[in-house]
Amino acid sequence: MGSHDGKADSMAITLVNPSGLPEVEAYRQVSIATGSRLVHMAGQVAWDAEGVTVGEGDLAAQVEQCYLNVGTALAGAGGSFDDVVKLTVYVVDWTPEKMPLFLEGAARAAAKLGVTPVPPGTLLGVAALDVPEHLVEIEATAVLD
Repeated sequence: MGSHDGKADSMAITLVNPSGLPEVEAYRQVSIATGSRLVHMAGQVAWDAEGVTVGEGDLAAQVEQCYLNVGTALAGAGGSFDDVVKLTVYVVDWTPEKMPLFLEGAARAAAKLGVTPVPPGTLLGVAALDVPEHLVEIEATAVLD
């Protein structure tokens, strides 16, 4: 298939699906960053601004809040999801059966953010996070001009 999805996401980032790798709807396989400022953030969990857990026991709600918090962190650095070169997602006790809940939360966040985040991503199953009520944590690396 084509090497680019037709969307220039950011002046500093180009997302591509190189020939020879599968095209995955949820993300692009490669990001090429040419910006000059690298942004790293702490993993974002399902806390609101006061540090109260949102969606206890609800994976979709927690995924949504994590994405919204990543968006807030990016905005604080002067960027947005268009500037993300890599997402890493950690899910407690991950099983493939949880994917629909994960995708539901991501879709709800995308609707609120007005974007569909598709940078390369890695999803890892973990035994536990910082506190027992947190089911997911998401971190992003971004590049800004």
